[in-house]
Amino acid sequence: MVEISAHIKSLLQRIPEKPGVYQYFNTEGTIIYVGKAKNLHRRVNSYFQKEHQTNKTRQLVRHIADIKYIVVDTEQDAFLLENNLIKRYQPHYNILLKDGKSYPSICVTKEAYPRIFKTRNIIKGAGEYFGPFSFGNTVDLFLELIHKLYPIRTCNTPMTAQNVEKGKYKVCLKYHLHNCCGICENKVSASLYNEWIQQAKKIIKGDAQEISRMLEQQMYAYAKDMKYEQAEEMKSKFMLLEKFRSKTVITNTGAGEIDVFGYAENNDNVYISILHLNNGSIIQGQTIEYRKRMDESKEEMLAFGIQELREQLGSNTKDVIVPFLPDVIDETLHFQIAISGDKKRLLDLARQNVEQYMHDRVKQNDKLNPEQRTTRILGELQTLLKLPTLPVFIDSFDNSNIQGSNPVAGCVVFKKAKPSKSDYKRFQIKTVDGPDDYASMREVVRRRYQHLIDEHQPLPNLIIADGGIGQMHAIREVVEDQLGLHIPIAGLKKDDKHRTQTLLFGFPPVEISMPVTSEVFRLMVQIQDEVHRFAISYHKNKRSKMQVKSQLDDIQSVGEITKQKLLRHFGSVHRIKTATLAELQSVVGTKRATVIYDYFKNSLTP
Repeated sequence: MVEISAHIKSLLQRIPEKPGVYQYFNTEGTIIYVGKAKNLHRRVNSYFQKEHQTNKTRQLVRHIADIKYIVVDTEQDAFLLENNLIKRYQPHYNILLKDGKSYPSICVTKEAYPRIFKTRNIIKGAGEYFGPFSFGNTVDLFLELIHKLYPIRTCNTPMTAQNVEKGKYKVCLKYHLHNCCGICENKVSASLYNEWIQQAKKIIKGDAQEISRMLEQQMYAYAKDMKYEQAEEMKSKFMLLEKFRSKTVITNTGAGEIDVFGYAENNDNVYISILHLNNGSIIQGQTIEYRKRMDESKEEMLAFGIQELREQLGSNTKDVIVPFLPDVIDETLHFQIAISGDKKRLLDLARQNVEQYMHDRVKQNDKLNPEQRTTRILGELQTLLKLPTLPVFIDSFDNSNIQGSNPVAGCVVFKKAKPSKSDYKRFQIKTVDGPDDYASMREVVRRRYQHLIDEHQPLPNLIIADGGIGQMHAIREVVEDQLGLHIPIAGLKKDDKHRTQTLLFGFPPVEISMPVTSEVFRLMVQIQDEVHRFAISYHKNKRSKMQVKSQLDDIQSVGEITKQKLLRHFGSVHRIKTATLAELQSVVGTKRATVIYDYFKNSLTP
């Protein structure tokens, strides 16, 4: 296998599992291959995970020095984008598509009486081209629809208006089958024929609302007249047109150029992407990253990005689609904030690309610098709770008891968003009788922080109670009222299934919304699970010891060593109680065995 550089390895880990197009670059920065994928991550990684059979692929992998990708919504969009990029850059290794016969387009000829047909050859000046379309079947269905709606000619006869007037042409069989209007014999006017052509071009461009309404009206009219066969035919045409319009973003190849921008930000970083369209199709995509030095507005940052990206791509188009209006960088530009239609879909695609890029950069930075990830998560928590300092030192408390028996509490410590198990503390409740969680919480909090004060040790930046408002108030009574400390206090509210639901903060406490997918929420869940586990495990351990003590520690001449021997051999106190004298003697000898056997025999006697 080819040795993979550290740069390529890093890129392979970040590529998303989404449909899109990938581009391979050589050391000179030239695109050497463009490919499409339903799953970008899986497809691109496959090039580097095995020894390829074909020499072409092996040579390609050896020359890959950089990888870029553009995320799209569907596989169809990936097909179209791949085709456009291959035609524009002619990559060395894209042999199959370099002949220009990849995906079909629709041609409307420049003739006196135009024809509309499918083609894979683009001949400059021969007509107006729409596409390409990723599936030839789609083009066939589309052309079938057009020719059913409009009986335009399909013959290859080089027809002129002068020769039509002279009567040099004769109608063919298609006219008699009602599949052609007979323009060659002036059966319809040239103006009506050209009107059909214009309406057909509207459909191809995707601007077919008027045509759709017409089809719908005809469908209902036929149904009203009980002409159900014709109504079904109109319905089929209408549904076919609407289905196609909902899927394609292809526009007229003569529509010029347009730039579409996406914007995203997190903390001090801003990400801006551009999708550059030429002839109605995406041909370029680029994303840049800024780091804020001052408190720049997003409008200002977007203006910087538009200027930089347009210079990088050499774009001169005046039509620009943006998520919001930037600070004006060029008054000659025509900015649009799309709210519907194909332009809105393109704006959503630009947003999707920039957010994916931001996500990839964050993952990359977190892997290279774990400390940075920790600071980022704690910074988000600080912002969420409006804390005065970064919460690098967090205490969390939880109580545990069963109907007031063996009450205990635990305190877990998180430092830099990681459990600091050497700092965990267990508390056996000493001053509270019965099941009083609030009194127990006050006791352990007082003991915890009085000890830290007496030992001149650092205090936490945040205290989290594994409970609701009552626990928070109990902690506050001790921390603020009794000890005079000023430590922020939060609580973790659970749902009816005892799962972390939301964060409580402030007095009176209010719910702080956290997306369940956020890293801050995951940190809160980890803290709550850990403190609950710690307190429960201490309670179980203490209860188990109490059960053993009550049965064995009261027997004369049975010390710790003897007790451990018995428990290791029999496994439980119950089995020791029901053991025969001989069984006990085999473990601890005759004298101790007799004492133990008599003790349990007498205790079982009514």
